[in-house]
Amino acid sequence: MRPLEGVTILDLSRVLACPFASMILAEMGATVIKVEQPESGDETRSYEPMARGDEGDASAYYLAFNRSKQSVTVNLRSPQGQDIVRKLATQVDVLLENFPVGTLKKYSLDHETLTKACPDLIYVSCTGFGSTGPYAHRKGYDTVFQAMGGIMSLTGERGGGPVKPGLPVADLSSGLWVAIGILSMLLGRQQSGKGGWLDFSMLDGQVGLLSLAAARYFALGEVPPRMGTEHPGRIPSAAFVCRDGRWVQITGADQHWAPLCNLLGLERWATDPELAKNSARVQRREEVMAGLSKAIAQLDRDELCRRCDAVGVPAGPILDVQEVLTSEHAAARDLVVDYDHPHLGSFKGLRVPFRFSGFDDPVASRPPLLGEHTEQVLSSRLGLTSEDIEGLRAARAI
Repeated sequence: MRPLEGVTILDLSRVLACPFASMILAEMGATVIKVEQPESGDETRSYEPMARGDEGDASAYYLAFNRSKQSVTVNLRSPQGQDIVRKLATQVDVLLENFPVGTLKKYSLDHETLTKACPDLIYVSCTGFGSTGPYAHRKGYDTVFQAMGGIMSLTGERGGGPVKPGLPVADLSSGLWVAIGILSMLLGRQQSGKGGWLDFSMLDGQVGLLSLAAARYFALGEVPPRMGTEHPGRIPSAAFVCRDGRWVQITGADQHWAPLCNLLGLERWATDPELAKNSARVQRREEVMAGLSKAIAQLDRDELCRRCDAVGVPAGPILDVQEVLTSEHAAARDLVVDYDHPHLGSFKGLRVPFRFSGFDDPVASRPPLLGEHTEQVLSSRLGLTSEDIEGLRAARAI
């Protein structure tokens, strides 16, 4: 048994953040019914890059965030389509949506309407800026939230301009926040017997990640500057280029300082009582970083990592995506999974990274074809006949 078996989620969301959340929950055992627009579906079905197969193409973007779900096509602009969603909402535990503020209220699919009819329903709204506040009706995407949430101001080389991280961290972290919120509300409902509404703002989620940067501001009144890979309050903690042109990240505490210096041939620093303390190393940042950089540049990356491992200094090679996904660790931990897709044949994805004891581990199954489960869901859950479903299709409600 997987931990979320018996939980059903009606997923009206699109693109990345919420589909990522519902995929995680699906692979931990929840039944996720993904509602998509007829004919076009989730807009990411058309996003590049496209994976090419003998039987057709599929968006790798869509595949990455929609495994293990059922797909039902419903036209939310149709009164009959809206009625389908209302009826399905009475049979599920969670409804998840990420429409702009006020959109679903026009269709009487808002949280006030549905939770009044279904008081045990957990209704989750994920919007860019929340349902209240001066930004509530603004539009935004991942990079806008990165910019307005502070992370982009912290990312980049010293003296350089802001840089976005290489992944859509606002979307991805929002998906994790949403999954945490859903799990929390499911647990809370066990205690109270009542559902409720979760109003999640992606901008709020980014502000919530400021953590140490916010702590420095609260403690020192400091607006942290961009520092590349360096840590504002710890040395060593940075990326260094090695003799072979490859990079390594070294991050250590006081107990690692002497072993690091000795393996780099910096014995004088290893025995310097002042430099044994991080606070002094931070005060002498330019000198210490220059010395470390020069010494590290005399060694190849893999040799340096072996030396660090041998004496317990935390260090890791900076790997590209191919190196990560083909590493011996990824293989040993089964981080890459395979599933069979009707258009592509065997295709790969990244597993949900949990290992349970007492429950079955997450299971990855293929993403659905558009509308693949429409008839199954409408007949089994709503008791509609083939004639009913054909009537809805003729009316363009599904």
